[in-house]
Amino acid sequence: MTLDPGSAAIVQLAWARHLGLDDDAFGSSLASGERVVRADETAKTVEFVRLFGSSALVGPQWLIHAAAGIPDDEMAHHVTLLTLTRSHGGHGLGAAALFFADDLPLRQPAEELTVSHGNPAAIELEGLCPPDDVNEVGLSELENRYTIVHEVDGRQVPVACGAYAEWEGLLGHLGVLVDPEWRRRGLGSLAASIAAHEALAAGLTVQWRAEVSNTGAVALARQLGLTAGGIQTSVQLG
Repeated sequence: MTLDPGSAAIVQLAWARHLGLDDDAFGSSLASGERVVRADETAKTVEFVRLFGSSALVGPQWLIHAAAGIPDDEMAHHVTLLTLTRSHGGHGLGAAALFFADDLPLRQPAEELTVSHGNPAAIELEGLCPPDDVNEVGLSELENRYTIVHEVDGRQVPVACGAYAEWEGLLGHLGVLVDPEWRRRGLGSLAASIAAHEALAAGLTVQWRAEVSNTGAVALARQLGLTAGGIQTSVQLG
């Protein structure tokens, strides 16, 4: 599905605030064709963000100077930021594709499901999943959780959780976690759809962040009907 221009502007506003930029920074970047930069000598993390044709870079002045002649397409590659920050102990946080939605088709489950809104089911699900998956999704930081549970041997077992957090007061930042034993059954997309529609009902634009190397997360975003809007590349300084 396509994203309304007004929703794209909301996304840019949220990211401008996240990066400590003026509210109209991304709009100004698009109009001028110039990258928006903000020097922060105390920054522990360098961030390059590209959204709907506009771009921004936040980090120490020495980095902004070094990146001045590098095109946005190249800056979006994680290896570029790693190279620029190597002498300052730069180490990878990765590159993530950013997807958004202001409307999504309803997904109807093939059977009746039980959805828990409480924390215990989500916490139990985390204990069933690999630590790397748990850390990447970060359910503990997504306060609105919708966990699909199935009855197994007479008890309710959590199998998938879709969740979102209100981000900069404008976006519903989405995450999904599925028990490895229950994957490839459509439960991840269903849980994500439940959370996404709850975020939309709350008046938020949905945001999905997927590591570019995580083909499953990228495919899920497209399956849900989210629109690709940009990329975030980050490096932590030593």
